[in-house]
Amino acid sequence: MNFVIFMPDEMRAESAGCYGHPLVRTPNLDRMAAEGTTFTQCYAQHPVCSPSRGSMFTGWYPHVAGHRTLWHLLRPHEPNTLKYLKQAGYDVRWYGKNDLLAVDSFPDSVTEADFTWGKGHGGGLLRSGPEDPLYDSFLGEPFEHGPWDTGDGMCVKAGIDYLRSDPEGPFVLYLPLVYPHPTYTAPEPWHSMYSPDDVPPLRPDDCQNKPMFHRLIRETRKLHRLGEADFRRIAAIYFGMISYSDWLFGELLKVLDETGHADDTTVFFTTDHGDWAGEYGLVEKWPSALDDTILRVPFVVRTPGGAKGHVVDTPIELFDLSATMMDLAGVPAEHTHFARSLVPQLRGAAGEADRCAFAEGGYDPHEPHCFEGRPSLGWKPDNIYYQKGALQQSHPDSICRSVMVRDATHKLIYRSADQCELYDMNADPRELNNLCGRPEAADVQRRLERRLLDFYLRTADVVPFDEDPRGLPPGGSRIWEHGPAKTKET
Repeated sequence: MNFVIFMPDEMRAESAGCYGHPLVRTPNLDRMAAEGTTFTQCYAQHPVCSPSRGSMFTGWYPHVAGHRTLWHLLRPHEPNTLKYLKQAGYDVRWYGKNDLLAVDSFPDSVTEADFTWGKGHGGGLLRSGPEDPLYDSFLGEPFEHGPWDTGDGMCVKAGIDYLRSDPEGPFVLYLPLVYPHPTYTAPEPWHSMYSPDDVPPLRPDDCQNKPMFHRLIRETRKLHRLGEADFRRIAAIYFGMISYSDWLFGELLKVLDETGHADDTTVFFTTDHGDWAGEYGLVEKWPSALDDTILRVPFVVRTPGGAKGHVVDTPIELFDLSATMMDLAGVPAEHTHFARSLVPQLRGAAGEADRCAFAEGGYDPHEPHCFEGRPSLGWKPDNIYYQKGALQQSHPDSICRSVMVRDATHKLIYRSADQCELYDMNADPRELNNLCGRPEAADVQRRLERRLLDFYLRTADVVPFDEDPRGLPPGGSRIWEHGPAKTKET
């Protein structure tokens, strides 16, 4: 079994055609959904790139080994799915951004990697000057060159060339791309593909009982100067970026068909987290934001011999990708993890009706090394993330530790500071009516709080599979002094 992981960055599930969006066109993803299995309630384990990807390839929640920041990637002593498969004889090819492995982890996990991501994506600077109302909105101008000239285009082209090279033995082709991550921009015709007037109504920016970061982000980025037309424009370009990613995906599917690898390759289409792109009057994301626009991600899988057009509507977790790949490859895990194989669902089984999905985010004040915006990063005011980091430094409670539990009907978000949230996801899927603390929702809140307690009890740590000897070494005992050990015969 070969594997392809096609992974746009920051793509919401709700903004794809096969997930029911009335405007966005994703014909290639829709085609794969018809040929495979669509999981409609897949939740990422963290709202930020690095921690989400760390969970995705280990089956660990962020708290298990402290992978909750941008700065702590998977290290050589830690497990990851790519390492398992490479050691099992897979040729692992990686074309795209990192945000997953520490530098020293690559030799054991990857055969070849090329990081061309980000080229032609607006760079890291803001548009025009502070007098422009859209100055800090992440809105960009159209990409001036062709669709193959972006970093994503280059990475997909490298993947296509690899498939056409007739690779020997099993392979993993990992394509962690950048679009539709801000800056909001795309090559034409995708940049202008959708009219702002056609964008469905966005979630309003005046919801009651939302966490403080909603207000603070709008104030810090001056988003309160924007009107509905501006946010619709942002959303329209974000949708165009998704359609551009879908076009690239279609080009890859063509080559899988052309080379015959469609018959021996499992294809995953997913992402690490979502993006507001104008919803709630916000842009981009926030490390303690756990709403569905940020956490609910597409997860569509096509595998040889699998079910066609199958839909699973019960919750799963993004890190199930790791257990599913290992199961399909016949490679056993040698570490404790919490991911579940989805192979039964890929073959037509129903989902687990009583399963909950969990996610975490944010930091505590005792973790200053985790926060963005610290002086050691050297961000300047014209950097697109400068205001975000400054806000975290000035209002640490807005970035407090947070945890989410989502069952078949409700979602609870518990925060160490700031506003907690509870939503009836059947009656209020857009998360506009916070029920937390209301008497009529007390039983539901207690039920989900118990699930959170059980979650932390079961996942608080992992015990290594190997053992250390507890007895005396043969021939004597050991006397330990300052310096080298000395041995005395018994």
